[in-house]
Amino acid sequence: MNLEERISAYFTACGEGSATEIAAHFTPEAVVFDTNIRPMRGAADIGESWVAVRDRWLGAKWGVDSIVESGDAAAIEWWMTGTDPADGVEFTFRGSEHYRFVNGLIDEIRQYWTFDPSALDTGLRGFDYS
Repeated sequence: MNLEERISAYFTACGEGSATEIAAHFTPEAVVFDTNIRPMRGAADIGESWVAVRDRWLGAKWGVDSIVESGDAAAIEWWMTGTDPADGVEFTFRGSEHYRFVNGLIDEIRQYWTFDPSALDTGLRGFDYS
């Protein structure tokens, strides 16, 4: 599986898979750093955390807009759709991530995005995402 295929399969697992299926895309000691939440450490914690996020936002789904690869690293722009359980309104988060791979598995992700609970549709200001 090449890097793009690994990232795509990981994003599909986040939206549809079990914690174990998500964890299978990571090295055992992987870490996900984030601008909004605590680091997720270890494949099992990462899998469980994304299932909790999916459940929190009533079946959230993730996808990739663009990807750039270099050796054992990749950078992507991504989106996540979900539904606010408080009012049933759908929204889209957008962000960027930097990946490091070891033996074809994700070993580190650095996530950059903005969580604003008063305005859940987040992304680059003024950018046309259509």
